[in-house]
Order: sequence, then C-alpha cells, then structure tokens
Amino acid sequence: MKILNEFKCTFPANSANEGLARATLSAFLIPADPTAQELADLRTVISEAVTNAIVHGYRGKSGDVSVCLRLLPERVIYIRVSDKGCGIPDVEKAMEPLYTTAPEEDRAGLGFAIMQTFTDSLHVRSTPEHGTTLTMRRRLGKQHDETNADA
Repeated sequence: MKILNEFKCTFPANSANEGLARATLSAFLIPADPTAQELADLRTVISEAVTNAIVHGYRGKSGDVSVCLRLLPERVIYIRVSDKGCGIPDVEKAMEPLYTTAPEEDRAGLGFAIMQTFTDSLHVRSTPEHGTTLTMRRRLGKQHDETNADA
C-alpha cells in the first residue's frame, strides 16, 4: 500500500484531547481538498472513535490513545485509533445500534453506527484487557478543479 502522507500521534486519554484529534484531522485533510460535508463526516468519525477509547476503553483510568492518519492513492483517507484499555469482550454486540456499556452515563450507543455510516469500511480488533484498534477508510469524492470552474 503506497502512502502519500502520514501523521501519527499519541496523547493522554483525556476528554479535552478529543478536540485535538478533530483539529489534527482537519489540518491533515486540507491538502486533500475535501468537501465541507466530507470534512464534517470525518471529524465526527474521529471524535466518536477517540471518545470511545477514552470513555469505554479506559473507564476513568489513565492511558494513551494513538491516532494514525494516512492519505492513500485515489483520495482514500485511512484513520486508525487505538488504545490499550479494557478491550471489548463481544465486538459484534458492541457494534449493535443503541448498545452501550455505560448506560448510567447517558450514552446513546450509536458510536459504531455513526462510524459505519460515515466511512466506507470499519474494522474493529479488540482483545479484553489489551485494548482496541479501529481502522476506517473513506474515499473522498472528486477533487475540486478550480482551473476548469469557468468551463
């Protein structure tokens, strides 16, 4: 797989850093010239993924969240978010809409459903007590060509 650009970072699993992940993704995507809707969708995706790692992966304990962003050929955006938290015992169950492991926190249980809706693919790899890795891909639409805007 040819990688045209890549950015990796690791930060503490602190809820304030969810905004950092969104801002980093936005800056990374600027050269790819996404539409406003594509940018909004992908910002939502990374927000959901990072929030899941912080809230469900660590459950109030300290730890780190790692993010890898890649621009691949044919305008494909690759996003990987991983933690070394508690893991997901039943990934299939966790991916059901409205399922949440934290109902007492008024969680909607829609994180995975949102990620699936706004990406072309979502892969979840998780091992209890060792953490979870989410890998997502989304192909951006055709790049805007301002040189032909008057044609």
